[in-house]
Amino acid sequence: MSSYFGKISEENVKNNFVLIYELLDEILDFGYPQNTDTGVLKTFITQQGIKTASKEEQSQITSQVTGQIGWRREGIKYRRNELFLDVIEYVNLLMSPQGQVLSAHVAGKVVMKSYLSGMPECKFGINDKIVMDAKRGSSDETQRSGKTSIAIDDCQFHQCVKLSKFETEHSISFVPPDGEFELMRRMLMGCVDHRQLELQVPEALVEQTGTVHTKRHLLTIPCDPTGTRGWLNSRWKLVVVIKSNFKPSLLAQKIEVRIPTPLNTSGVQLICMKGKAKYKASENAIVWKIKRMGGMKESQISAEIELLQTDTKKKWTRPPISMNFEVPFAPSGFKVRYLKVFESKLNYSDHDVIKWVRYIGRSGLYETRC
Repeated sequence: MSSYFGKISEENVKNNFVLIYELLDEILDFGYPQNTDTGVLKTFITQQGIKTASKEEQSQITSQVTGQIGWRREGIKYRRNELFLDVIEYVNLLMSPQGQVLSAHVAGKVVMKSYLSGMPECKFGINDKIVMDAKRGSSDETQRSGKTSIAIDDCQFHQCVKLSKFETEHSISFVPPDGEFELMRRMLMGCVDHRQLELQVPEALVEQTGTVHTKRHLLTIPCDPTGTRGWLNSRWKLVVVIKSNFKPSLLAQKIEVRIPTPLNTSGVQLICMKGKAKYKASENAIVWKIKRMGGMKESQISAEIELLQTDTKKKWTRPPISMNFEVPFAPSGFKVRYLKVFESKLNYSDHDVIKWVRYIGRSGLYETRC
């Protein structure tokens, strides 16, 4: 249906009822689907569908004919002109037990709050490290020459953005809607390496002590070496260390480390250097929370875990250690070079506008295998 008449809506289904009936009749034989390939169907059913313009398409046609901007009304006035720009990025990371980065990428967005009078035109520039997907070949040459670059795989803009100068000048021009809106959404691939990680779990060791033997493990439950039924009645000594690899002048906030525990855990005794830690039996995990942590710092938690004896011989699948945090910078290196406002009709210039730019880096799916 989409290939014949575009967007599927109630109105389009009504207008193309005969066409839909013909398509179903061609696809189905005795109630069984036989041929669903659109290319083959178009050789049998050649008629065109009736397309109804959506509200967005209608507003674009109206703006082209009348010159009006559909996302902003005339006559907006503020006593104080302000512009807030938030660069928000989410780091997704998977690290091996040896500290190697298995996968890492950043998904980000640029959110703006506009409180400007009249019909202003805004313009802001992005750092020259950005390389669009169309210029991926030139970015490979840049990497070979030793210069760092950021490759944007997917980039979506608000309809107010004029895209003519983005690829050439890395600048974005637009007439902003009034209030809060999402200006830009992007996906950056391959822009995080081992040296750029905000918070890292470099060490997660377990020492298991029992009546038979003592051995070091990486978050696993040791089987009884004597061959008797069930697990050992044992205690674990768990040590987890986290490190912050950003500048000492910056502070990470809302840090939460979630350490999985075995299903047969009966009790946990915790000692942490910083923050608060608690064992949550309903979630089978130790939750360690730290309000703030400076750059180039290290903190440690140790736990003594008591295990119940169980009859099952099924090996415990070891979930990774996960982490949540927030840092006051863009992990990908995304920078706003300038932010300017132009308004020709009203008597205020770019210097009269109060502008705020904020960078927020947050954890997405941030995990370390054990």
